[in-house]
Amino acid sequence: MFFTNPVILDPGVIIMTINEGDFIKISYTGKLEDGTIFDTTNEEVAKVHNIYNPNGRYGGDVIIIGVNQMISGLEEDIKEHETGYEGTVSIPPEKAFGVHLSKLIRDLPLKRFEQKPQVGMMVQYEGKQGKVLKVMGRHARLDFNSPMAGQIITYDYKIEAVLEDLKEKAVGLGALYMSQEMDIEIDGTVARVNVPLEFNYSQHWLNTKAQLALDMLKYTELTEVLYVETYTEELVKPDPGEEEQSEAEESDESESDEPEDSE
Repeated sequence: MFFTNPVILDPGVIIMTINEGDFIKISYTGKLEDGTIFDTTNEEVAKVHNIYNPNGRYGGDVIIIGVNQMISGLEEDIKEHETGYEGTVSIPPEKAFGVHLSKLIRDLPLKRFEQKPQVGMMVQYEGKQGKVLKVMGRHARLDFNSPMAGQIITYDYKIEAVLEDLKEKAVGLGALYMSQEMDIEIDGTVARVNVPLEFNYSQHWLNTKAQLALDMLKYTELTEVLYVETYTEELVKPDPGEEEQSEAEESDESESDEPEDSE
């Protein structure tokens, strides 16, 4: 269990300092050296700079201090301030997305790719993502460094709050993993997570739900996490339009299977 230490400035005014294990809510905008905005919790800023994700969640992120959920340079700066702080920090490459390493630039035979690489294309190779720098005869040169490696990163950010409520912590972690607020009920130290049925078709959910439960148990006072799927006839019955389309497709397939009349 983690606690924050309050700093009392005036009667009735309490500012919470930031400590290891704290759940904090922050809003931020990240920029590259040329001013390009690559990440933000501000929906309008995202739309203006063409990085808006309709499936994303805006308004602020919940982060746990001390568990490597953000780049080290930003976390170090956050720990030097209190709730309500708003400012800017410039972060060198070694504390941001790493220095640019020449050993991560490789020449690979074109035959190793399913489709011919084009300059500027992002491709997957052996589980890693690389950018095609050049195509030379039967080889392609790929850069497996982070696109932001070697750059000084600037963050404008605000520490919105230090979360103390158990439900807020659980919901914040759920949103961090799934980019949307989940319906979570707390009964003592047991969390009941009402899982949307559409998550059944999400590979991301299948891959991360165990880690989400582990983080809830490890970093909060929770002792048990229940994932609950609720089915009703209204939720699972097919849409009438889909039924008609399915029947029409089956009818077409049946007709196509009938043998043609021979003369």
